Amino acid sequence: MSHYAGPLLTRPVAEALLAAREAGDGAWTGSLDLGRSHGSMPLEADAWSWKGQRYPYPPKLKDRTIYYWDGEAFAPASRFAGSLIKLVPTEWGAPTFEIDGIKMLPTAKESPFEDARRKVALVEPRGKVLLDTCGGLGYFAAGCLEAGVARIHSFEKNPDVLWLRTLNPWSPDPDAPASGGRLQLTHADVSQAIAQVADASVDALLHDPPRFGIAGELYSQAFYDQLARVLRRGGRLFHYTGSPNKLTSGRDVPREVARRLEKADFKAQLALDGVLAIRR
Repeated sequence: MSHYAGPLLTRPVAEALLAAREAGDGAWTGSLDLGRSHGSMPLEADAWSWKGQRYPYPPKLKDRTIYYWDGEAFAPASRFAGSLIKLVPTEWGAPTFEIDGIKMLPTAKESPFEDARRKVALVEPRGKVLLDTCGGLGYFAAGCLEAGVARIHSFEKNPDVLWLRTLNPWSPDPDAPASGGRLQLTHADVSQAIAQVADASVDALLHDPPRFGIAGELYSQAFYDQLARVLRRGGRLFHYTGSPNKLTSGRDVPREVARRLEKADFKAQLALDGVLAIRR
């Protein structure tokens, strides 16, 4: 799917546009791509312009929602197909996304994009062939591309998440010149697709699965054995687990993960909000 190139609005941006018009300003300066760039937009009484195209002023928009131009009106960047998936703005510019109201990326202390960069650094991607098991919005992939990865193969199971990626200017586009042909994005369930990945064919792994209760198969011993099979000896794996409260959940998920990885012939240790492991 090609990436969307039109404006993205949030409630604060829309209110700023309207306030500038009411003040009689001939233009408004700001960002219409979630902070990726800034520019000046000419304002008229009934429309405003961006990249040579005119758009109507939007009606009142909802908070915590990102809107895109669907050709007729500004529509929420969300879909419902058994569950509600939506792109959600953050104070950092780079958005997160939610599934049925559950935030899928950490945003409390820093941008989810910066958070991904820190985790990517743990596997030292420069010059490596890397497997990204659960691509999500692609922030791990973006961090790897920035860090000089030789090639990265990302899997994403959910078609609606793939659609959100096409709207999100922070999500890397495999076909963009900046990607240099190094990013392959596949719509597939990695728990099944990994069987087709050759033995010892990747230099590093990034594993950012949904919560254990949603995707328990991605925390299974059988899956970790597959990760060990495809990763060369000495290769690094970062496994995001989050930090579930042991007192309320009754489980210590990071340590459970570390123990299973050890059984799969990794040397594992807790790192950031997950587990860093090295293939023995």
